Amino acid sequence: MSIILEARELTTQLVTRSGLVTAVDHVNLRIEEGRALALVGESGSGKSMTCASLLRVLPPNGRVVGGQVLFKGEDLLAMTPRALRAVRGRRIGMVLQDAMTSLNPLMTVGDQIAEVFRYHHGIRDRAELRRRAIEALEAVQIPAAAQRLDSYPFQFSGGMRQRVSIAINIACSPELLFCDEPTTALDVTVQLQILNLLRDLQRERRMTIVFVTHDLRLASQFCDDVAIMYAGRIVERGPIGEVFHRPVHPYTEGLLRAAPSLGAPRERLSTIPGTPPS
Repeated sequence: MSIILEARELTTQLVTRSGLVTAVDHVNLRIEEGRALALVGESGSGKSMTCASLLRVLPPNGRVVGGQVLFKGEDLLAMTPRALRAVRGRRIGMVLQDAMTSLNPLMTVGDQIAEVFRYHHGIRDRAELRRRAIEALEAVQIPAAAQRLDSYPFQFSGGMRQRVSIAINIACSPELLFCDEPTTALDVTVQLQILNLLRDLQRERRMTIVFVTHDLRLASQFCDDVAIMYAGRIVERGPIGEVFHRPVHPYTEGLLRAAPSLGAPRERLSTIPGTPPS
């Protein structure tokens, strides 16, 4: 299996009031083409910051201070901003966890999808842009796509907004899609719908997916491989069945023990003692 993206000793620091914080600490990660990788850990373990570092979309107080990020052999960290913008959105997409804040509230969803084709494909014809935007909405199974094209994000439910966000990110058929907790704040039924949608899109378009989550159940249902993060480091990685059934690292064991089970007798949930590093 070929490697689509590889991080080598990736290190990211944040400037805070308390001084420098190493949010991503010498991360080594290999993502195999056509598979789904779960990036799992507690809140604050560095999952989202790792994804932001890989794509160079860090907050103003963050910077990558070391390492390489090879996307099909090209180092994303060495690219010029212009060259990187040609990769982001067209070859690599990123679905964020809160679609309401990632979508522009002042633009219709149709205009936001059309913007992708205008920027990456140079399409200027309004009729063609509209046709492609409708196709993108239909691909994520939004009913009456042509009628919903002129709606604003606030006119959609949470699940539908997330579908719009996915439509924007798959519009150019990217090879790699990052999904940063895309089912957060959605009810269980909608979560399942979004997961099934992503699985179908992955199969149809042969995409590679990185699925960021703290939900072990979702990871086990959706992903082929898993990487466990703690304090900015990857402490365990492998096929998801092997890692979940035969964990090696104590932190992985702690996460698995803390997950509730419907079939287990009623008893107090296990916890991991102590507090993760800031």
